[in-house]
Amino acid sequence: MSIAKNLSQIKSSLPSHVTLVAVSKTKPITDLIEAYNAGQRIFGENKIQEMTEKWEQMPKDIQWHMIGHVQSNKVKYMIPYVSLIHGVDSMKLLKEINRLAEKWKRTVDCLLQIHIAEEDTKFGLDEKELDELLTSEELKTFENIRIVGLMGMATFTENQEQIKREFLHLKSIFDQHSQQKTANCQLTTLSMGMSGDYQLAIECGSTMVRIGSSIFGSR
Repeated sequence: MSIAKNLSQIKSSLPSHVTLVAVSKTKPITDLIEAYNAGQRIFGENKIQEMTEKWEQMPKDIQWHMIGHVQSNKVKYMIPYVSLIHGVDSMKLLKEINRLAEKWKRTVDCLLQIHIAEEDTKFGLDEKELDELLTSEELKTFENIRIVGLMGMATFTENQEQIKREFLHLKSIFDQHSQQKTANCQLTTLSMGMSGDYQLAIECGSTMVRIGSSIFGSR
């Protein structure tokens, strides 16, 4: 099936309040253009260098989401254009994003990544670290970032009950903190769910899904 058909099927199955991020990492520009021509405007990449190369070649009305783990020393390459950074998991990284965004006279939207999976390899803040970050005085001084939500990845398993439990756990953390509203922090976006589990994620409260292989085919 073509990319355009895949996109159309997925979009028609999503509730209106759910945003689709087409995960285009490792895919050639021709595939992205096909998705673009079918109406997709939000693309997710996990390597800054690859995303920057694509940004340079693609139309400028695209929103680019950085969905991979971000190293502080690479932030400078994406700050001029990135729309949303999904995997922010430390104050150090937020500070660097804010510093560079100020330099570019931009405000950059960020999601805080929460560790919900049982696997040790996944990045993310635990609940205590999240509390400390959101209530810190330092955060209030960052004028060039906006924390707009949370992001999490479930354990890579066939066990649907476990995945559901992890998604619901993240939703409860999101609900708990969405009452906190400050100048640079208002949690409205909950990014969870990928090709294999996005429908379950939406049932559990996701408002943004990251779908790659179901659109572009397997890597």
